[in-house]
Amino acid sequence: MQERRILLVEDDANDAELTLRALGRLNLGDKVDVTRDGQEALEYLECRGSFSNRSSGDPAVVLMDVKMPRLSGLEALERIRANPALKTIPIVMLTSSRADGDLRKSYELGTNAYVVKPVAFEQYLEAVTGLGEFWLG
Repeated sequence: MQERRILLVEDDANDAELTLRALGRLNLGDKVDVTRDGQEALEYLECRGSFSNRSSGDPAVVLMDVKMPRLSGLEALERIRANPALKTIPIVMLTSSRADGDLRKSYELGTNAYVVKPVAFEQYLEAVTGLGEFWLG
């Protein structure tokens, strides 16, 4: 059976830890790799830079924040969808942004889903459970 790998793209350490705890608690994905911004996510997906030695293969799903330094989630999403080798990877924008513009732009650029992160851990757990069951179930 092929390893179910998840790429989490999150610049906030607390949100990353919360997501990792939720994924671990639900036993979703065999491995979760974390990058801190859109630029690192592209390097990871393209196996270059500090990720040039990572095991090949695309993640089952990418969970990506919208607002990040260096390269935002929207900019990374646009570049991923423009790359023929990467454009079919499922990408879920997992963000605290409730801005209609971010939502619209995400879908225009080709996101598969847009999920607003709840503040309470139990609600967050429910949101991640739904994502996991849909994308990895």
